[in-house]
Amino acid sequence: MVKLRGAITAMVTPMNADGSVDYEGFRGNVIFQLESGIDAIAPLGTTGETPCLEEDEEEKLIKIAIEEVKKFSEKTGKKVPVMIGTGSNNTKDAVRYTERAKSLGADVALVVTPYYNKPSDEGVYQHFAAVSKVGIPVLVYNIQGRTGKNIPTSTLKRIAELPNIIGVKEASGNVNQMMDVIHEIKLSKPDFAVLSGDDGLTLPLIGVGGDGVVSVVSNLAPSLVVEMVHDALDGKFAAAQKIHYRLMPFFKAAFIDGNPTSIKYAMNFKGGTGRKAGAVRLPLVEVTDEAKKIIEKAIADCGL
Repeated sequence: MVKLRGAITAMVTPMNADGSVDYEGFRGNVIFQLESGIDAIAPLGTTGETPCLEEDEEEKLIKIAIEEVKKFSEKTGKKVPVMIGTGSNNTKDAVRYTERAKSLGADVALVVTPYYNKPSDEGVYQHFAAVSKVGIPVLVYNIQGRTGKNIPTSTLKRIAELPNIIGVKEASGNVNQMMDVIHEIKLSKPDFAVLSGDDGLTLPLIGVGGDGVVSVVSNLAPSLVVEMVHDALDGKFAAAQKIHYRLMPFFKAAFIDGNPTSIKYAMNFKGGTGRKAGAVRLPLVEVTDEAKKIIEKAIADCGL
């Protein structure tokens, strides 16, 4: 079973000026992440604008990610897991997307709480029960702010007993809930990964027993995020804290006018190899002029 630990990048989907997917830009981004020491990559999540992608576009992106990771593994001997976002508010579609990820060679499926429907806790459990039967490791994605539904620890504890459930991406923003998850689940299931879904809470979560982060900021600065996370996991908290506070202005700026609009603007502004971002697709639009100033200042203040 795959063990997720460390710094994982929630990949953006680069777009051309006409709104088409920039596949070669994505390929370059994947290579940049791998060469920067990232522990796993996660295409087709929220940051990847998946709700606005066509299924054939998604499939091409999955194939590119897996192809480049395979090349990297053959060259270096290091296996970097590919985690594909496969969630839906329709359980049948979530199962189908998860089956597709598995068939294309993904290592993990990232499955978000069913959104908009606002199912009961039992409905959430049954949703993950159906997905778990596909036979690929599944990371639960708990993000009430986007789904309208929080997964309480009591329900997550039941989900954690299902086959193939390997952990949770915790983006509730509630540190007390994260600690409950560690206390109620991880302490008795040490291989159950508890990953932060918020860059700014990565260090606090590792400090209380978490395993790392699914990061947005690492699209721009993967090496620094990797260094911070690895230092913290190795118990070098003074070193990790130094990087945390260095990056803190950008932790805020990376979400100042939404995600992935803010991180895409930052990548476009910074430029350079492995930072292709381009446009966003409606209903997302470019960040405001005020947000641009905040993002640019944060990049300068952090020395990125």
